[in-house]
Amino acid sequence: MLANDVESRELVALFKTGTRLTYNKGEFIIRPGESPPGVYYIESGLVKSYDITKYGEENLLIIRKTGEMLGLTWAVTGEDRHIIYSALAPSTVWLITRETFQTFLRAHPIAALPVVDMITDMYRVHSERIMTLEYRSVRERLVSFLITTSRRFGKKSGPHIRLDVPLKQQDIASSINATRETASRALAELERKGLITSEQSYITILDETALRAFL
Repeated sequence: MLANDVESRELVALFKTGTRLTYNKGEFIIRPGESPPGVYYIESGLVKSYDITKYGEENLLIIRKTGEMLGLTWAVTGEDRHIIYSALAPSTVWLITRETFQTFLRAHPIAALPVVDMITDMYRVHSERIMTLEYRSVRERLVSFLITTSRRFGKKSGPHIRLDVPLKQQDIASSINATRETASRALAELERKGLITSEQSYITILDETALRAFL
């Protein structure tokens, strides 16, 4: 990572000159068809970024967590991709205008380092998704998805890894280019083999080594 704590704090301080907003689980931050009103910083919580396919299904793009920003691509390029944001958990965010964000970075270029770090992380996450889709079978793509998700959201508990993010079957299915029914069967197969367990949309990896053996 390029940014140090001082540079990160400077950027957070900028956002805290803006508007503080709170959302309950399931509430929209940016609704379908809306344009971003500015750039968001997530003080706490989880935010789901997705779009809607021509078949009316949700297509998960990425899940953002505490300490990350929303609307960064739009803030830099001005391109509105009509992405929908909703809270996956009770969330608190800070909102500043695009103009405020850009003016600050031009005046304090060193404060752009946390932004570079986040853009790099975005690139890594999306690259991992592309590599996941290179696997031929749904089971392989599912295993790859679970392992890469554990890098961002995994919490170790002894030999187990809990994915500390709620994942609906449709979110998983869209991430691995499968139907919800096929993804559900693949998840059930891994559960029967004792490799994972799932409870209320939270998945725990029980045997990471055995899971990786499928790849």
